[in-house]
Amino acid sequence: MKDVDCSRNIYTLISKLSLGGNDCISGKGVLPKSGLLMVLLGVIFMNGNCATEEEIWELLSMLGIYAGRRHWIFGDPRRLSTKDLVQKEYLNYRQVPNSDPPRYEFLWGPRACADTSKMKVLEGLAKFHGRVPSSFPDIYDEALRGQAERAGLRDAARAPPMAEASAPSRAKSRSSSHI
Repeated sequence: MKDVDCSRNIYTLISKLSLGGNDCISGKGVLPKSGLLMVLLGVIFMNGNCATEEEIWELLSMLGIYAGRRHWIFGDPRRLSTKDLVQKEYLNYRQVPNSDPPRYEFLWGPRACADTSKMKVLEGLAKFHGRVPSSFPDIYDEALRGQAERAGLRDAARAPPMAEASAPSRAKSRSSSHI
């Protein structure tokens, strides 16, 4: 997130995620679709890692983004959230089991898990609200656990394979005192 006008609390979301295609509206590196993705990932994270379609649209409507109404930056927001971001594996969109009539929910997709972290999303949310990440204790603890897991996986991936020479030998000594 970057301050645009501090006196009026106007911010722009800047992301390092690359969605490809028509992601930028200017040459200044502002990525509106990626910014919207970070908002969606934040809603999912804050709702127990799974957000209903209703929860998503409730938040988006507060941002002036409505299902069925073309947005001047995002185009068709329903298509963006349920098809484009799903196809690029940033979001999972699935039917709630045993729901009748069918209801749908969103989860983080594998690419979002690989390209960002819950801590990065939480830091963006905290900055947006003028707070620090630790002021959201429940999700902060989960974000910390996620960081520790990622660090552990990175360390395990970097560990050199154990050399065969360092393995204990099972050969028995053939020395003899009968010579």
